[in-house]
Amino acid sequence: MRRVLLLDPDVARRDRISHGLTEKGLLVIGIGDRDGLASIDLSGIDVVVSKVDLPSGPATRLRDRLVGLPLILFTEDPNLRRAVEAMQQGASDYLVLPFDADELIAAISRSFERAASARSDERSQPAMAMMVGHCPAMLDLFQRIQTLAETPGSLLIQGESGSGKELVARAVHAASRRRARPLISLNCATIPASLIEAELFGDGAGGDYRRGLVEAADEGTLFLDEISALTLEAQARLLQLLQDNARTAARTGNGWNVDVRVIAATHRDLRPLVEAGRFLEPLYVRLNATTLTVPPLRERGHDVVELACWLLRRICHKLSKPEMTLSEAALAAIGRYDWPGNVRELENALERAVILCDGSVIEAELLAIDHTKAPHRSSQSYPDEAETETSLEGYFVKFVLEHQDALTETELANKLGISRKSLWERRQRLNIPRKRTGTRAPRRDSEHG
Repeated sequence: MRRVLLLDPDVARRDRISHGLTEKGLLVIGIGDRDGLASIDLSGIDVVVSKVDLPSGPATRLRDRLVGLPLILFTEDPNLRRAVEAMQQGASDYLVLPFDADELIAAISRSFERAASARSDERSQPAMAMMVGHCPAMLDLFQRIQTLAETPGSLLIQGESGSGKELVARAVHAASRRRARPLISLNCATIPASLIEAELFGDGAGGDYRRGLVEAADEGTLFLDEISALTLEAQARLLQLLQDNARTAARTGNGWNVDVRVIAATHRDLRPLVEAGRFLEPLYVRLNATTLTVPPLRERGHDVVELACWLLRRICHKLSKPEMTLSEAALAAIGRYDWPGNVRELENALERAVILCDGSVIEAELLAIDHTKAPHRSSQSYPDEAETETSLEGYFVKFVLEHQDALTETELANKLGISRKSLWERRQRLNIPRKRTGTRAPRRDSEHG
């Protein structure tokens, strides 16, 4: 029997959803917030369904704690930008209330299929095989990965956001003597400062003690992404961990001895943070002793086209779509574009194009990249929320106006990956009326979607 963990602070709704899933043959464990996770054995859970906004913060922060578990999010307030962000942060599906049990069951089934496909891909493709490129910088990176994998010490991976630092960490782990033991990943920027120490080193005492990620990674590798976000207190304990590991084994909060290799990653230059007193110099010196640098996509020459074709095949397989190709114009556009978001941005652009493409050839306009409005961002700059919202709304308006004569409201919503209700609400807010023509037969869907 499949087991579902349901997080929703609304007790009545939680009971209603639980009842619907139970009638479909699922076992449901319901809690109101992430605080209740401490009492649950996650090894017995198959999928997590959660409201986006929990009392303790966004549910996307659960992603690092729910290693290997599909996460389905739902919300009362549909927002295309938040849906895109949630999927980018690892959510396997995103539903808008109200939904019935059949819709949720379908989302759960999709998450199981994707998880099984991902596990199959990981088994058949070693981490190194998933790193595509033949430019000199990548060939040098591959060589250094093989060399450094055999060393026991800590490692710092540097590179811009979206360049593939976690994939490099996985390749190092897979080539090391620790490959048979777990690789535990944590994005330090996603955990509140007040919780990060307990998340890493455990919390409580005696029978109430909860293991941290350091103990979970015993004899394996602990990957800490965005390490610059660690508090000074957590940095001090991490430094002690590295110093102890260099001698024998580290002792954690509950007195357990652990042997862990730490791989850290950052898109920032840590030296200015050291000078500003926001990063401990001894920790910086220890981490910076052995580094790997992931080149940005704009410096990888023809690799970008090779990578795009490889990603396209992978995305088509993941989405159960027939094999597609990129037109000459699309390939040229990919080669010209600066890709400030690196591999992650390329993958997102291709996935969106696959979803929207009606044929077997993806044209340049489906990639939705604008060479005149995408100057390169430094690794220290970020798009603000208003800018992201504007670009997504602009894309929404353009797509609806271009396709509303050929598609029904249901088809439009499916292409955009949103519900008909969300489509109607966004039409109202952006003042995009439903276009009627005298030659077209009346549609069966209602005006209010």
